[in-house]
Amino acid sequence: MSPRGVPARVEGLFWVVVTATGWGLAWPVMKIALAEWPVFSFRVVTSASGVLLLLGLALARDEPIRPRGAQWGRLVLAGLLNITPFVGLGTLSLLWLNASEAAIVAYTMPIWAAMLAWPVLGERPTPARLAGLAVGLTGVAILLMPAVLASAGGHSDKLPGYACILGTAVLFAFGTVLTKRRPPGMPPLSSLAWQIVFGTVPLAFGAALFDRWDGVHIGLRSWLMALYIVVAGLCVGYLAWFRALRLLPASTAAIGTLLVPVIGVLSAALLLGDPLGWRQVTALGMTLAGIVLASKG
Repeated sequence: MSPRGVPARVEGLFWVVVTATGWGLAWPVMKIALAEWPVFSFRVVTSASGVLLLLGLALARDEPIRPRGAQWGRLVLAGLLNITPFVGLGTLSLLWLNASEAAIVAYTMPIWAAMLAWPVLGERPTPARLAGLAVGLTGVAILLMPAVLASAGGHSDKLPGYACILGTAVLFAFGTVLTKRRPPGMPPLSSLAWQIVFGTVPLAFGAALFDRWDGVHIGLRSWLMALYIVVAGLCVGYLAWFRALRLLPASTAAIGTLLVPVIGVLSAALLLGDPLGWRQVTALGMTLAGIVLASKG
């Protein structure tokens, strides 16, 4: 039972739905924003804004905001695994991929989490988890096949995007199971703020090296997209995710994220006109089936 009198499982599932909605809509939102924003600068600006908002909320709630002792190392590691993949590689993948393609591959994460739970948490993979891995990766292979065939012909422009988004999925899965085993040990607001700080440091170097940005040519719509990422994608989304991880088993929380690619694919089709043909539907269905198998195992 949670402190609010609601069963922990019910509250945990509620926060999973909040996370899925915030993160699912973030994919087409980011694609829209990147029409005018440089990738690294977009993420540095949104991350810095998110940190200020989170620290302000933490101070308002009288939460301690200064890490101590071993918390520093855990926050650095959690930031590099939980934040850097999505705010860095995940956003970078959208330079090559449709928002729906990126969303489908990114949320093979629960399959990888189920497999990584063996070395990290001691949860041995069952036949169901292995089957889930096979089914989910088959779905990804169907999605990737045109890019692979085009690459063989020497004219593919999507393989870098798929490499980025697969890296996102695997690293975030590792961060999920590691956070479950070694939580940072700070209140959620300040913990997330520090994770965003450390997770965004590599992107700040990228912005300094590669971006040329003055903010003058960013339109109102793109600024509103950035605001959505700050509030819903970073702050609400991650806080809800970490709350769900505290209330639910890692595998149950992971299976709930199957809503994210569904919301991402449907919203990308509606907002951006992304393709929603047999390949996308088959890949999405097989990915979701693989997540269910892996999580139940």
